Amino acid sequence: MKRRYFGTDGIRGRVGEPPITPDFVLKLGWAVGKVLAGQGQGKVLIGKDTRISGYMFESALEAGLSAAGVDIHLLGPMPTPAIAYLTRTLHAQAGIVISASHNPYHDNGIKFFSADGTKLPDEIELAIEAELEKEMVCNDSASLGKAVRVVDAPGRYIEFCKSTIASRISLAGCRMVVDCAHGATYHVAPAVFAELGAEVIPLGTEPDGLNINHDVGSTHITALRAAVIAQGADLGVAFDGDGDRVIMVDRRGDEVDGDELIYIIAADRHRAGRLRGGVVGTQMSNLGLEHALAGMDIPFRRARVGDRYVLELMQQEGWLLGGESSGHIICLDRTSTGDGIVSALQVLAAMVESGRELHELREGMEKYPQHMVNVALEPGRDPLGSDTLADAVRQVEAELNGTGRVLLRPSGTEPVIRVMVEGRDGRQVRTLAEQLADAVRAAAEAA
Repeated sequence: MKRRYFGTDGIRGRVGEPPITPDFVLKLGWAVGKVLAGQGQGKVLIGKDTRISGYMFESALEAGLSAAGVDIHLLGPMPTPAIAYLTRTLHAQAGIVISASHNPYHDNGIKFFSADGTKLPDEIELAIEAELEKEMVCNDSASLGKAVRVVDAPGRYIEFCKSTIASRISLAGCRMVVDCAHGATYHVAPAVFAELGAEVIPLGTEPDGLNINHDVGSTHITALRAAVIAQGADLGVAFDGDGDRVIMVDRRGDEVDGDELIYIIAADRHRAGRLRGGVVGTQMSNLGLEHALAGMDIPFRRARVGDRYVLELMQQEGWLLGGESSGHIICLDRTSTGDGIVSALQVLAAMVESGRELHELREGMEKYPQHMVNVALEPGRDPLGSDTLADAVRQVEAELNGTGRVLLRPSGTEPVIRVMVEGRDGRQVRTLAEQLADAVRAAAEAA
């Protein structure tokens, strides 16, 4: 059955435009409640990031769940991975996150965690969509759900984050800039690092409902770089609006992206004998990560782009570490989903244990130049099956001569084909990517 509303990471869109409207979210809460009520009486957690529309959608979800007879525990502004953690530890039937992650404030979304802190199973999402097609009917007053606020949610999560590294690890003497993107980590991330002994210089910790991800956070690290250099900090850490991604900056202001952070964590665990199996990346993971891991005899596999697919492949392989270049890193031996704070702590622990700085830990991985071109498509055009395009791909691969790779993939969010070429020579990579993009355009016109 094809999903009408659910994407790879819940439901997302612009506020006020279907389906991200108060009336739809009200009925979504009711539909979720009806599905969960059929599995036995329980409770559902609701958390959100800091965008202004969160107030509206929190109330709508609460009303819908209550109408279906399900109790609600309100967490307030909390990182997405915190909601996954609290769903498990508070023994809830599900956790709901109101967030559009790294998107601007005018977008929002709804995503869900199951009782074990992972994405909802397909059958539950399909059951919710089936309920959405029915008429909404409110329970009688005696069987409505109740709502309570969980006042100690931030403290619980802060303690959990600190517990993911050895108790002997101290960040004393580490001066770090912590950029919270004016998002959901604003009141927890600085506390985590400070309580472990670091001197924290906060950035992006003054949310006003409209400034989430605006020129700060993991997708806009210019401000973090400038702050690290101006403050003479040892490093900087940047999260996105809902706290499931992390990007770091070394003392020189150089970016350390998700691929490099995965390499640092994998290398540290490999040295300590704690890396079980290999590492899962995506189609977009840098070839340098694959080669660096191969140099340590660490297996590497690529999943489709999206943390959902990374997690699925990790579970299939029985591996504990995976993630994306964007900084969405999953450490399954620590938590059940991508967690920016937890991932940053694993890197900081590696620094402390090795006595090496961030720029030194990344030196074992050589990043290959990548160039991507987005080729816009007219509706109904699909050039990927073209024999002419296949010939063009083979020609580019022949020019790379085994020192790079080519990736053509349709975007999951807009009508474009993403053309990516990667190799050792940056100039050659750019030329070949543009050449291949022209071939995609020609094939689209002929389709």
